[in-house]
Amino acid sequence: MNAESASASSGFDTTLLSKSNVINGSVVKRWIDVLIASLAIIVLLPVGLLVALAIKIESPGPILFWQQRYGRNRSSFYICKFRSMTVAESKGDFTQASRNDTRVTRVGKFLRSTSLDELPQLYNVLRGEMSLVGPRPHAIAMDDAFAEVISNFNDRHLVRPGLTGLAQVSGFRGPTEALEHIQYRVHHDRLYISKWSVLLDMKILVRTFFALTGPNAV
Repeated sequence: MNAESASASSGFDTTLLSKSNVINGSVVKRWIDVLIASLAIIVLLPVGLLVALAIKIESPGPILFWQQRYGRNRSSFYICKFRSMTVAESKGDFTQASRNDTRVTRVGKFLRSTSLDELPQLYNVLRGEMSLVGPRPHAIAMDDAFAEVISNFNDRHLVRPGLTGLAQVSGFRGPTEALEHIQYRVHHDRLYISKWSVLLDMKILVRTFFALTGPNAV
């Protein structure tokens, strides 16, 4: 079975396959990931230590939260986050956090509103499981459910998932309870793959930075 046939059998849109191969094979994209992630880890280390201390002081449990997600070609990996809930989910179960979820701690609410809970994913970027820019990964149970009701949903898995993406800077960040919200997210993820360039990645990173640090960030 050739690559195109394999893609089709996995539920991927073959019209995006050639562009995804360019993205996945881009040495420039990978080096940008490694360089920026490495610098960010060094610069943000004091912030990470303060966050870890705040989590430990407020509630018992681990500082980090690991959950299985789908990566490129639906291969699974464990994503790393700062724990924002009172009880971490088990690796097998999944319950989507909702607005005003009572399991979310006070520190966790701040981390979620500022996206600081995502900082440990820089480790996933260095490992090559994620990219700085790409479709945001969902919990596996959510992906499996949405793949059955949204056409071309699995196209999101043609490339590495990202810390941020075109969908997120286009206003489709946050809770994922609404099917319509996910449909818009998938549309922008597929658009990202079809329009990808290093310049587009840079634009998304800049827009993400200003969204997180601007006057309306929190």
